[in-house]
Amino acid sequence: MSTPHLTTSHGAGGGLPLSSTKPIPASSLTPTIHTYLQTIYNQLPLSNPDNGPTHSNKEDHPSFGSFLNYMLSPLSNALAPPPAEGGTDKDLSFPLSSYFISSSHNTYLTGNQLYSQSSGDAYRNVLLRGCRCIEIDVWDGDEPKSPTEENAESGGDEGQRRFRDRIPLRLSSRSRTREREESSSVPPPPAAGESLTLPTPWTSASTATRAEPRVLHGYTLTKEVPFREVCKAIRDAAFVTSDLPVIVSLEIHASLEQQEIMVEIMKEVWSGLLVDRPLSESAPEEKLPSPGELLRKILVKVKHVAPKPSEDAASQSQRARSNSSTSSSSDDDDKKKTKKSRMLDALSRLGVYTRSYHFSNLSQPEATMPVHVFSLSEKTLMEVHESHGPTLFSHNRNYLMRAYPSGLRVSSSNLDPSVFWRKGVQMVALNWQKWDEGMMLNEGMFAGEGGWVLKPKGYRSSDKGQTETMISNESQADAIAHKTLELVVEVYAGQAIPLPIGDESLRGFHPYLKCELHVERPEERTGAPIEGGGRSKDGEYKRRTKTKRGIEPDFGGERLEFSRIPGVVEGLSFLRFEIPFSFSVRLPNIMQSTFMFHQSAKQGPGSLKEYRNVGRYRILPGDSRSGPLRCWNPRLGVEDRETSCDAISKPRFRFRVTRFANGFRLGSNRVKIHDDEIGKDDLAAWACIRLDRLQEGFRFLHLLNAKGEETPGLLLVKITKLLSQGR
Repeated sequence: MSTPHLTTSHGAGGGLPLSSTKPIPASSLTPTIHTYLQTIYNQLPLSNPDNGPTHSNKEDHPSFGSFLNYMLSPLSNALAPPPAEGGTDKDLSFPLSSYFISSSHNTYLTGNQLYSQSSGDAYRNVLLRGCRCIEIDVWDGDEPKSPTEENAESGGDEGQRRFRDRIPLRLSSRSRTREREESSSVPPPPAAGESLTLPTPWTSASTATRAEPRVLHGYTLTKEVPFREVCKAIRDAAFVTSDLPVIVSLEIHASLEQQEIMVEIMKEVWSGLLVDRPLSESAPEEKLPSPGELLRKILVKVKHVAPKPSEDAASQSQRARSNSSTSSSSDDDDKKKTKKSRMLDALSRLGVYTRSYHFSNLSQPEATMPVHVFSLSEKTLMEVHESHGPTLFSHNRNYLMRAYPSGLRVSSSNLDPSVFWRKGVQMVALNWQKWDEGMMLNEGMFAGEGGWVLKPKGYRSSDKGQTETMISNESQADAIAHKTLELVVEVYAGQAIPLPIGDESLRGFHPYLKCELHVERPEERTGAPIEGGGRSKDGEYKRRTKTKRGIEPDFGGERLEFSRIPGVVEGLSFLRFEIPFSFSVRLPNIMQSTFMFHQSAKQGPGSLKEYRNVGRYRILPGDSRSGPLRCWNPRLGVEDRETSCDAISKPRFRFRVTRFANGFRLGSNRVKIHDDEIGKDDLAAWACIRLDRLQEGFRFLHLLNAKGEETPGLLLVKITKLLSQGR
């Protein structure tokens, strides 16, 4: 088998170092930016440490060429290198609970939560982008089909076959059991002292002759991927861009027999990488290890079940097969009761330092075990915040917790991770296939950090060598000093601003810059209900420039000021830059447009029709008998003697047209869509920087496109940042 191709090109989201650490080619600068740099150089004082190389006298004053070289170097990046305490390297000596960990939810999915595909490439994608905590949902695999069955199935209806494959395996387990009973009988349990030889297909040397676990989103139409393939993808990509440990969060829906195979596959594929026994220096009963002790290691987070002393793994498997072979329906209720807690001891033991326990409350006995992990949905976490906020924060200083999006997010949208980070949650799982504010903030937190970020003091364990076993009532408000922020962003000019995904024409592209501050809100510290319940949304403070024209906009040094912003913790606050756009087009030339035409009620009941096309828009024949539409601002209404038009929504451009005459025609009138007229404008480019890494002075802001991919896009800005004590 050929080795899969691995790409290391940058995609944002999880902390892979940006290629913007490379110098900017001097030849790429636009005349506008070059002129601004010349003006800035001429105004530089002899001593100005914030704006590049300076000297104490005119003889030593650098030339413009030296200043230009500085501005073209990585030193001019608005994003500072990752901070390091006590040296040039990241401090990896604290317990695992003292770090934020870049995390993925339902990693196997490539799209929405209902009917998208599952893929091993999804794991390669997020790991190469810096993710360090991934999720696998494991279900029983289908038994291999005979050549006769495959030939018969290939001639059948593909839709019926795919629907049948989506039915959970357990629904058809009885029929499969009967088939196995007809072909062979199940051997009785071995006598005491007798070795157990498991029957085929479970110990077959060939993976082609046995059922192996599969990965999918259960009870949906998502397509599955083999568990073995997922494990290989993780092995191939886990340590390409970072040596820091990877946590694999397993959600088990498989039978005991299939769990046996899971253990076999993980030990085989992850040989030399898997942590399957405690380190000599870190006993699980005493403390969590540090990331520095687990470099290039894979940790398994799995449900912990205390093994029965008299029953080993082989006995568990044999008992499960014996139970499955019976056709009596009288035991169905008992099976349902035991099915939920059924966990193979050999699999449970792989959770050496990351043992998953069901969460009831923060006072349950497991809550003070050093290696326990609680996984809570965003809704449950918000409820605990409101009822036991200080206890929640104190727990997360010393113990691991994972937050994951609500199951109602079928479109794979994301929560606001910064709210949960400020509660001390280490693993905030996001849907990496969905680019939204949540993933932008994730990039702001982890850019260049390798997927692990040391928490601010007050948010982490006080002792590097020991995990505290007591939960105090120290609150989020008392843990660290909150400051007041004064921030000014002066925007000069941009170049190579990327066009929105799918757009190729520069004509009518009108970008502007929007800055949003994401900072702690008072209710986060007091335990009051948080507006939105942690949902991903715009920042609390917003400023924007005027709209300009083209991919080389000149903003003329426009100032965006944020004055006296309270409650700021630098390491947990973010400045997000977005370049949306308003598009000015002539209606017949709109690309990939959607128009909805509604007949006036004056002419009858009316009917709603939707016309879509890919490429150049054209009016259907016979529908061009009225005059051109005439637009007016600010709500994009259109009125003339015969036609009324109101814009109602905009997936790209959508208009409801009401006709008072026979037919309509979209003429050559120019329609301009602004952010303040119809919802949100489409996104062209963005950047997100954690406040403690936002550098002052004249800087270049390196832009990513709407897919989180690096671009040559730049913005020349000047940053002024002042933090003072006080809430």
